[in-house]
Amino acid sequence: MTEHQRRRAVERVGPAAKPSSRVRMSAAQRREQLISVARQTFAERGFDATSIEEVAARAKVSKPVVYEHFGGKEGLYAVVVDREVRSLLDRITTALTAGHPRELLEQAALTLLTYIEEETSGFRVLVRESPLMSAAGNFSSVMNDVAHQVEHILGAEFSSRGYDPKLAELYSQALVGMVALTGRWWLEVRRPRKETVAAHLVNLAWNGLSHLEARPGLITSRKPG
Repeated sequence: MTEHQRRRAVERVGPAAKPSSRVRMSAAQRREQLISVARQTFAERGFDATSIEEVAARAKVSKPVVYEHFGGKEGLYAVVVDREVRSLLDRITTALTAGHPRELLEQAALTLLTYIEEETSGFRVLVRESPLMSAAGNFSSVMNDVAHQVEHILGAEFSSRGYDPKLAELYSQALVGMVALTGRWWLEVRRPRKETVAAHLVNLAWNGLSHLEARPGLITSRKPG
């Protein structure tokens, strides 16, 4: 075969096909990818403004793929929220190891701030309001679970100091609520650094707790009308 004939043969056949570099995901991998993409999208846009079309486009799949895995936007959102609830609660539960109440406060505050720092998208999903939020699947429910753990410790501390242990529930809700609201504020400002924020939270909570009145009253109620 002459050189001219070889060139003509190559032209008829065309260039050799390049092997595809795209690796097909397994069903489990695809599901994890969709959860990750949805988590980011819900964090940025909220539930109402997020669409299945947008999630599918970001994941580079068709809408039916999303429906196949989650049944719709509500199902996808529920999975994302459930994962974040369990993740945050696991972190805090694992961190609450100290026996001393002050150390307990430090651990709870620092753990929440660390979660906000490392899992910002997840925290945004949790604190956004949604019509689908159930009593067992939102940020408030996580903080309520934490408050119940703190309540047991405060109850023992109150009893040892002669205070009414029945008030431990009230104080635990107040303390955890203070940390949670400060965390939502710090989510946006990110200053000062988390260790400083935690230290000031504990300073306010602990130095207040260490000088509790056994039977507090409101000053305004003592003034004559």
